[in-house]
Amino acid sequence: MIVAIGAQNAFVLSQGVRKNHHLIVALICIICDAVFISAGVVGFGTAVSSSSTLSQLVAWLGAGFLFFYGLRSLRSAIRGGRIDTSDEELHTLRTAVISTLAVTLLNPHFYLDTVVLLGGVSSQFPGESRLYFWIGAVSASTLWFISLSIGGQMLAPLFRQPVSWRILDTVVCATMWTIAVSLISHGVSV
Repeated sequence: MIVAIGAQNAFVLSQGVRKNHHLIVALICIICDAVFISAGVVGFGTAVSSSSTLSQLVAWLGAGFLFFYGLRSLRSAIRGGRIDTSDEELHTLRTAVISTLAVTLLNPHFYLDTVVLLGGVSSQFPGESRLYFWIGAVSASTLWFISLSIGGQMLAPLFRQPVSWRILDTVVCATMWTIAVSLISHGVSV
């Protein structure tokens, strides 16, 4: 579940490619995952998944956010671009932190994956085994976000070509809009 490409993973990868506070972005995602995986493991997932009103609200808010994020990526794909290889940051640290928190905490899939799904799976393990499950889930998340951040940095030379950047932005847009449509479809049927 952690490895599935979604809004948060696409954002971390793009920040790694841009070398835009990519390690801070990864650290924020690691901390958020650890906190919400912990909440799921201790039982919060059951409470959240039991409210259809809350599930629908989160789905619509998340879809709106993902549509907006996808639109930004589409605009970037149309304008074209290339990676800035200078030492100057593309965005301030504050902007990177706020964007990371938004793409994480306003994304309903984040809560479904960390709190509801992992929380539900962890409920199958008794006592000490649940602790081991938690350690494994948090470790996998940590390794994944570090890999995305550093992997994005290693892909940066490929993205010196404007066509590569346009392809990445188009894929990010398509991913965001696909998830948004899926959230709306799921939210309406709940």
